[in-house]
Amino acid sequence: MQNSDSTINVNLAIKQRLTIRIGRGTLSFAIPQEPGKDIVYEPFVVKSGISMAANLREAFRQADLLLQAPPRVRVSIDSDVLLVPIETFNEKDIETLHNHAYPRQEQEAVFYNVLPDLNAVAVFSMNRDLRLVVDDHFQDVRLVTAISPVWRHLHQRSFTGSRQKLYGYFHENRLEVFCFQQNRFRFSNSFDAARTKDAAYYLLYIWNQMQLDAEHDELHLVGEIPDQEQLLEELKTYLEKVYVINPAADFNNHPVTQIKGMPYDLQTLFIKGR
Repeated sequence: MQNSDSTINVNLAIKQRLTIRIGRGTLSFAIPQEPGKDIVYEPFVVKSGISMAANLREAFRQADLLLQAPPRVRVSIDSDVLLVPIETFNEKDIETLHNHAYPRQEQEAVFYNVLPDLNAVAVFSMNRDLRLVVDDHFQDVRLVTAISPVWRHLHQRSFTGSRQKLYGYFHENRLEVFCFQQNRFRFSNSFDAARTKDAAYYLLYIWNQMQLDAEHDELHLVGEIPDQEQLLEELKTYLEKVYVINPAADFNNHPVTQIKGMPYDLQTLFIKGR
């Protein structure tokens, strides 16, 4: 795999779909050179004090991948997600549901992704100015929630072995905690977790809430785990089986896992698909 310093084959890249990952305070771009080949990954230094839309406009003047971007883009956006059971979902209700679950913001537009393998619909929002910047530069735009590839992949992992599993995904000082029951979510929520004690509290509280077995059931953690050794020590005081997922081992040493700084959700997106 390649980073942004590598030479980009424009003729090949133009046939691909660029991926823009928009985090809560991060911005990055990635594109395959051709199917199954090298990924070019380019993080962008976000300026504080200006909006993400303004940062993206600036990136179109500076970032190598955006200076020669193809007409197709996939935007992977990290935002609050409301999960709706697929059997009760009605597209007309998404704004009402989302605005009831999260504080109303006038500059936010609401979208959704269907997750058929999990019998759920992920409802999320995106800043209108940010969406306008994307639409101004691309002919074909797809929006996906950043967390959805992680959900799908770890849902498949949950069928390995006979014990129940709780998952925690750390990224940008956030903690996503979720577990599954057959082909459905049993639990999913996200928390601010910059501090180790907060992360331990949330994980152990949810463990108890789900009535998991401290001796036999499993807790799996992945991502940018703050103070990992301290957190593991604290969790193992109460739980017998606590594991950290190593992306390289998880994905059989796939070259994407060697790209420095690429978030686990983006690695999963490229390796396993949305």
